[in-house]
Amino acid sequence: MTAMPTRKIGNDDVAEMGLGLMGLSTWYGKVESDEERLKFLDTAFEGGWTNWDTADIYGDSEDLVGKWLKRTGNRDKIFLASKCGCFESANGVGVNGSPEYIKSAVTKSLSRLGVDQIDLYYLHRADSTVPIEQSVGALAEFVKEGKVRYIGLSEASAATLRRAHAVHPITAYQVEYSPFTLDIEDEKIALLKTCRELGITVVAYAPLGRGLLTGQYRSPDDFEDGDVRKYLPRFSKDNFPNVLKIADGIAEIGKAHNATAGQVSLAWVLAQGKDVIPIPGTRKVKVCSSVLIAFQILNPASHLPQYLKENLAAIHIKLSNEEQEKNSQVS
Repeated sequence: MTAMPTRKIGNDDVAEMGLGLMGLSTWYGKVESDEERLKFLDTAFEGGWTNWDTADIYGDSEDLVGKWLKRTGNRDKIFLASKCGCFESANGVGVNGSPEYIKSAVTKSLSRLGVDQIDLYYLHRADSTVPIEQSVGALAEFVKEGKVRYIGLSEASAATLRRAHAVHPITAYQVEYSPFTLDIEDEKIALLKTCRELGITVVAYAPLGRGLLTGQYRSPDDFEDGDVRKYLPRFSKDNFPNVLKIADGIAEIGKAHNATAGQVSLAWVLAQGKDVIPIPGTRKVKVCSSVLIAFQILNPASHLPQYLKENLAAIHIKLSNEEQEKNSQVS
């Protein structure tokens, strides 16, 4: 197994680039067979991805991870994060942060994953109808019982984060963060400042702009049926020229490093601080035979798919301060 450099979540040294598992099971089009997806997890593990992120709303993701853990016996080698608080409804996605709901959800997550303890468990979204103190208090009970090690919040305000942290230490804050989405840096909402003041690790989901910063998609028509991105306003036909402008601008920066736009985006997120951990995801499971051209990775695993090689190679890209600033300005 390839060893990846590490960063801190709580007291744990975890792979500095995590693996987001949403797209493997839901929302991004066709879902492959269990066997193909389990092979993908094998491949990711061998490539050094041991920091995994899932959620109870991600289709069968928790069940799939549970199958992989049971099949391989590698539970002790995976830093495992999951979430609850969001659910699918007839009107879209609902939010429930009641203590009763959380207690049921965490218990079900443990069962689906087939584990006695989850390393990091997030409240996926704060429920505006339930005081955050009650929601975090319910999660804290699982910490006391040894069933959850760390508590996290996702997409909450700075004020909510502070209130939650006063009840029980919040170890990680998950937020969309990339050159495409810089809201966390807005001084008015003070999220990045708050996380750093409280010693909370920032876990950046969608660090590739939901795949848009890879340059793979040139039009909304490139998304297959069933892919939620096809219907998001920011990726509409009217907005797509702006998306392409950002992706192409980042690709231009990459030329100096012989790197792809996706690699530059990941390198940029990694460069924002040792307290920031990107968790790129993928819905691809086929092992590619193509060879990594952009970078030679130390002790490469020759069987890694191209997209995993590219993500891993981003660790070795060092952007100058000027390039980081350009990356931010592109959006």
